[in-house]
This record gives sequence, structure tokens and C-alpha cells, in this order.
Amino acid sequence: MHTIEQVLDVDAMRREIADLGEQVAVPDLWDDQANAQRVTGRLSALQGELARFSNLHDRIEDLGVLMELAQEESDADSRVEAENEMRKVTKAVEQLEVRTLLSGEFDAREALVTIRSGAGGVDAADFAEMLMRMYTRWAERNNYSVEVFDTSYAEEAGLKSATFAIHAPYGYGTLSVEAGTHRLVRISPFDNQGRRQTSFAAVEVVPVLEQTDEIEIPEEEIRIDVYRSSGPGGQSVNTTDSAVRLTHVPTGTVVSCQNEKSQLQNKASAMVILKAKLLALKKAEERAQLDELRGDVQGSWGDQMRNYVLHPYQLVKDLRTEYETGNPQAVFDGEIDAFLEAGIRWRRGADKAAS
Repeated sequence: MHTIEQVLDVDAMRREIADLGEQVAVPDLWDDQANAQRVTGRLSALQGELARFSNLHDRIEDLGVLMELAQEESDADSRVEAENEMRKVTKAVEQLEVRTLLSGEFDAREALVTIRSGAGGVDAADFAEMLMRMYTRWAERNNYSVEVFDTSYAEEAGLKSATFAIHAPYGYGTLSVEAGTHRLVRISPFDNQGRRQTSFAAVEVVPVLEQTDEIEIPEEEIRIDVYRSSGPGGQSVNTTDSAVRLTHVPTGTVVSCQNEKSQLQNKASAMVILKAKLLALKKAEERAQLDELRGDVQGSWGDQMRNYVLHPYQLVKDLRTEYETGNPQAVFDGEIDAFLEAGIRWRRGADKAAS
């Protein structure tokens, strides 16, 4: 915990919270709504991080007292209680330790996730929807909010694609290890002959940008298309041409947003997504150049990285970290923290080996 306190720089965190608290108290803060949202969002995230550390610190102190009482009184029940709490605290410390491994340039940012169905027809579209639910359930378990920007529904079932933000401290650093191709093996519920089907879905994770990020896109490089929103919308969402699709002509990057009723709001949200993806593309190109100079022949994160097998046995296995579990239902219900932790530790080891 002492090492974690140093890495997190808890004193600096407290100073920043105090400074942001003063900014929030300024009467005209909301005259600039974008800045006000940035300040209040940062304050809330830091307060949550400090509370997490402080609560764990208090639990450790209480555990010490409980252990002493159990030993002094030779109380078997107290000893069992202390041992159970010891296991819980140890796991919590390990999870907090993983946070200290997130030191990349954008790791502290929130995450922008895009899921696309791949090979496998309707099963792949259904799998894409299962993955979206998995990540949103994970967010709910951790009290993180999710903002959906775009969903493209498949004709029979599931999703062709979806883009959503998970507003969590270190969301990008945590979820970036999920980027890649996910593979599902199961008896297809859409096959009347009950045959086994293999399907794929791609997950892309990029950081949500802040106003200070330098990404300028000339207007002549963007093609704007407007269209009517599709899928379940209700009210006026899918009755007007409010959905917006932006195409960055030089790179061919396409993003769309149809979550808002207003075309202007959808355009603003789509621009946020486009800038995030272009920044990620720029960083990927820089990494590729460094890898070429370094002679790096390691496999990329892009291809198949996790298998979800529901038949003929039950198993979810990460092919990079070798971490696995025999409870796929729990994973699809959002219990992915162990996979995230293993992925972060694996990436840290890979980065050290490459440097």
C-alpha cells in the first residue's frame, strides 16, 4: 500500500482536488459549459480514486485490530472472520496495484469502445450484442456510466456495430487490453439443425479526447452525410434526418452518431469520436515505425485474442495471458476484472521485454 500511495501520488491528488474544489465554487463556472464539465468530471474522478484508496487503507487498519483480538482471545469465529477479510483485502490491494501499472500517455482517459460483428452471419451479430452487454454490465458493476453514440442493428438479430463511451477513470488504460478479435463457439440458436457455429467480433478501444488535445481536421477532409436513424428509437429520434455520418477522406475513417435528436448534437458527438480514432491511428502509425526500426516481430494485439467456448465444453480463455475460466455466463454478465488484470500485467511485461 505504501508503494501504491507513492505511485498514485496521493498528496498531489489531494492538492488537485482542493484546487478543483475552488474552481467549482466560482459562480460563473458554467458560463463555459465544456470547461465546467471537464472540471467537475475530473473532480468527481479524483474524489472517487482517493476514496477508494482511503477506504482500503482503513480496512487494513481495522483488519490489524481484528487479527490482534482474535489472537489475544483465542476466538475461533473472530479468526475465521479475520482470515476471510484478509483474503478480500488482499484481492482489493492487488486490483489497486494493477492501476499503478497504467502509466501510458492516455491510460488515465475514459474509453471509447467500438464493437463490430465479423465472420459468422447472424451468430456474429448476436455475439457483438453479447459483448456490448458484457462491457456495459462490467461498467454497471463498477458504477461507471455508459454513453451510447451509435448502434447499427442487424436484420435478423444482434448488432452490425456499436460505439459507446465508458466514463471511468483509467477507462482506456484498463479496457485497451480488450482490443482485438473475439471468437465464439456454440450451438447456434439460429440454426434449425442445431449445428455448432464459430463466429467472430472485433473490439476497438480508443481514448476519449480532451479539449487540450491537438487534433485539427481541415473541413475539406471531411465528408458529412445525414440520414434517418434506424432501429428502436421512439419519439422523434427515427422520424427525422438527424443521424450524422462523418468520413475522413484521407484515411477512409468513418464514424456515425444517431443517439441524439438534434443533427447538430450528433455531428458534435461524431466529431469527438472521429478525432479520438484519428489520434489512435496516428499513435498506431508511430508505434509501427518504432517497431520497424526496432526489428520487432512480436504478434500484434489485433488478431484473435480470446475464445468463448459454450460447446462442447464451457471455457473462456485469453490466448495471450493464458488466463481462463470455466464460467462463460459470469463473463458475459460482466465479470471480466480477472481478464483485465491479467491483460494489463501481460502488456506491462511485453512492453518491458520490447524496451
